[in-house]
Amino acid sequence: MIKAFCSWLLYKHMGWTANVTENHPDKFIICLAPHTSNWDFLIGQLYSLSCGMKSNFLMKKEWFFWPLGPLFRRLGGIPVWRSKHTSMTDNLAETASRLPVFQLCITPEGTRSPNPEWKKGFYYIAQKANIPILLYGVDYEKRLIQCTKTIIPNGNIEEQMREIKLYFQDFKGKNPENFTIGEL
Repeated sequence: MIKAFCSWLLYKHMGWTANVTENHPDKFIICLAPHTSNWDFLIGQLYSLSCGMKSNFLMKKEWFFWPLGPLFRRLGGIPVWRSKHTSMTDNLAETASRLPVFQLCITPEGTRSPNPEWKKGFYYIAQKANIPILLYGVDYEKRLIQCTKTIIPNGNIEEQMREIKLYFQDFKGKNPENFTIGEL
């Protein structure tokens, strides 16, 4: 019932389409961009629920207050303490290696503001856990959710981050002025 409702809301009522050609194995990281608005979360949740995908996501700890905290946790939210230096990347990679199913969505920009210095934690998690990175773009201008590329981390992070950023260069976020891939 929830799957049908979310599908109706996203595709019929809101007018979005999806172009997803990549295989989704049991374990993967979703690299999602651009991230320019809180609406990205709603669109992502509607998409995930409409196709029966349950992926965890990282979100700054400030969002985990009552009554949203329990809801975000139930949806798969993992709070991030940005001011503390934790072993989150290592812990997530270890968890990914240990579990039979692991799906984690990360926005590499790390903020809804323009950030040319994308965070690389998603890459390190995937590399350490030996799992693929699926590139998901959200284009508000075209009302399109697209995943047509998978990256297998090979250790050449500079080259592969360039490839990842180039994949997202033409996507238009909700607030396009807040998106940049930086200098390549």
